[in-house]
Amino acid sequence: MLLSLMIFIPLLGMVAVLLLPRESEELIKRVALLFTLIPLALAVYLFISYDRSNGGTQYAVNAPWIPAFNIQYHIGIDGLSVTLLLLTALLGPICVIASWRNIEKGIKAYMALFLLLETGMIGFFAALDLFLFYVFFELTLLPMYFLIGVWGGPRREYAAIKFFLYTLFGSVLMLVAMIAVYLNSGDPGARTFDIPTLITLAATAGHALNDLNFQIWVFLGFFIGFAVKVPIFPFHTWLPDAHVEAPTAISVILAGILLKMGTYGLVRINMAMFPQGLDHFTNGVGFWGNSLALLGFINIVYGSFCALAQTDFKKLVAYSSIGHMGFVILGLAARNDSGITGAILQMFNHGVISAMLFLLVGVLYDRAHHREINGFGGLGTRMPIYTGITTLAFMASLGLPGLSGFVGEALSLLGAYDKFKLLTILSTIGIVVGAAYFLWTLQRVFLGTLNPKYEALPEINGREILTLVPLGILTIVLGVWPNFAIDMFRESVTNLIDVIQAI
Repeated sequence: MLLSLMIFIPLLGMVAVLLLPRESEELIKRVALLFTLIPLALAVYLFISYDRSNGGTQYAVNAPWIPAFNIQYHIGIDGLSVTLLLLTALLGPICVIASWRNIEKGIKAYMALFLLLETGMIGFFAALDLFLFYVFFELTLLPMYFLIGVWGGPRREYAAIKFFLYTLFGSVLMLVAMIAVYLNSGDPGARTFDIPTLITLAATAGHALNDLNFQIWVFLGFFIGFAVKVPIFPFHTWLPDAHVEAPTAISVILAGILLKMGTYGLVRINMAMFPQGLDHFTNGVGFWGNSLALLGFINIVYGSFCALAQTDFKKLVAYSSIGHMGFVILGLAARNDSGITGAILQMFNHGVISAMLFLLVGVLYDRAHHREINGFGGLGTRMPIYTGITTLAFMASLGLPGLSGFVGEALSLLGAYDKFKLLTILSTIGIVVGAAYFLWTLQRVFLGTLNPKYEALPEINGREILTLVPLGILTIVLGVWPNFAIDMFRESVTNLIDVIQAI
């Protein structure tokens, strides 16, 4: 019941917002904030009450939805999903607060769409029926399209259409793969979309879902759908455009949650349901044996060098996200305890750090009305508080020990080194380049002589600090005490590894 409330309270909030007069903008914002704070309270309760010694599903609800096709309203959480639900619920009210003064037109429609988006994201991480999983996955597409296309920058229509088409392309392949899984799950009348049941059937010798060739092709269908979301090279080109044109709060959701939907799908579906397909692309044998690790390596190096070349502050952060998600892919490809643990921890940590970075870019853009890195200089003397928070986010993102970005990347590399020594060594290039572009940006924006144009630039205000403080605290806490998160999903990782090694 608690999990259902968490999913659908934002949807009720959307209805409440739509019933309010368009002119009551302050009331609309307050109602939207209330309906994002309630899921946060529920997420905190679920996080605290979750039984860490049990890696199985908890708080499950399973009820008939479309009985003719054995489609269930089946939801539940394990250690991985409860962690990402907490991140999603935390970023909800932060994004509403960040939009408080930045969104000036269509407040009612904006908040209604944002609440619908939150329902889709929460439902996605809780779904345990493959059909329901796909519905929530698709539910995020439409509101995000309008949030970018209506409230974005000068090239918002182009960015929104590109985002929509890329994601739709991946979704179509996922749909085909999902139908294939359903049709091969059993005889008519016994077919199912239930994810735990499908995982069991796929591990059963002699079952159609256990066939190697079938798993390879279905693995690819789901993989491409999720790869677009991550995004994995070469499906990444929508991301910089979407980030640059999206409003600040929507960039936060894109980097903080939507990218994680891709990697979460890889763990929940590709790795758990198709372990033979996973083995084909990660076992180091044959032409395709290192392909998943190779894609992770390409993401790391390509994303890092692209970030180094940027002069637009927001585009730099966007390309850095591509690089950092490469560490997640590399860790997952390792298929061992260190690699998968590091990958999942990096998913959460990157969600926190990237959210901070995009909020900080938004703070500067709201004052200077541009994001050209070379157009600033010396802001450290004018905005010392802002400079301090930005430095913290930069250091966390480049992987400074003691901050959260270090632990996830280190564990991913540690796990990957066991299987892909050369690729892992070469991937450290991304860490060096990441330090270069963040330190160079720090120098150009905050050090040196203050640009006379910005002598009256106001310091970061209380509302903006409020959005950043929770993220900054998490960045520090997870840097010195990573078990705060790792303990949540340790048993779930053990269960996943058991499934992978059972082939």
